[in-house]
Amino acid sequence: MAHDTNMAVCPITLDEFERDTPSFPYSKEGLRRLHRNLMGLSPLNWTVERQIHEAALRADKMSIQGVQPKLSAILKPKGQRLEVVDSGGRYILKPCPPQWAEVPENEALTMTLAAHCGIEVPHHGLVAAVDGSWTYWIRRFDREGRNTRVPVEDFAQLQGATRDTKYDSSMERVISTIDSFATFPAIERRKIAKRILFCFLTGNEDMHLKNFSLITRKAKVELSPAYDLLNTSIVLQHPTEESALPIRGKKSNFTRNDLIRYLCHERCQIPETEVTKMIDDLSIQSASWPSVIQRSLLSASMKERYSALLEERSLRLFNA
Repeated sequence: MAHDTNMAVCPITLDEFERDTPSFPYSKEGLRRLHRNLMGLSPLNWTVERQIHEAALRADKMSIQGVQPKLSAILKPKGQRLEVVDSGGRYILKPCPPQWAEVPENEALTMTLAAHCGIEVPHHGLVAAVDGSWTYWIRRFDREGRNTRVPVEDFAQLQGATRDTKYDSSMERVISTIDSFATFPAIERRKIAKRILFCFLTGNEDMHLKNFSLITRKAKVELSPAYDLLNTSIVLQHPTEESALPIRGKKSNFTRNDLIRYLCHERCQIPETEVTKMIDDLSIQSASWPSVIQRSLLSASMKERYSALLEERSLRLFNA
């Protein structure tokens, strides 16, 4: 089938829209996710190299840190731009790390796939920089109103771990932490089970303790919106693990029995009928993912690797 040259893909929604729309290269729906009155979005006025340099200079001022370079930003609706600030930002900007390829495009796609299967994610997307590179942006969920802080603790904090020991745990301990702190553990165990299955399907082998958090909203302690969802397996040259935290004492070669019978049914205590429905729903939802992968802003070779991994993992999870 010939590609319709009048259609473009929005860097925020990853949905197609008509190229002659005044908001091009973004769709109206994509811009509304940033602000209801936004009519366009200007490129960031820093190159990817400048962004990485500035992120390093500001590292000690950021309340959210990690391996990827990050900048804090605010939205200027009248100026139709995201502006880097030292503090008080409502958005996190993540340029592509120099040692890895297409990370912003990868994260935008993986987070979009998560939303497609009902996992709560913040508003996010891609914004162009002046050098033509893409920067991933995500709205902070630990701020509301006029920058009021929302109580959020990651699982490293809850388990007394540090950045240096964030891998020294297990998915079983993650589940136990939910039981200890969540207001309604049974509900959150279902959420965490789905996220773990999603990460397996999408090749995310770097979900350590700092990539899971609990948030307090309306006096209820629950899993925070998902973040840092990324197909790391296609980024790394020779990945040897399938999970940063062991399940049943291992980090790779997971079987359907490990993930469904053991993790979901035994450890998360989800009734068998509900586990079956969760797997069936994921199977149905993931059937549409290849088309989203093809619409994404990844290169053709990365799309091929992403699709191949998804196919292999789907066979292992869904085939009884």
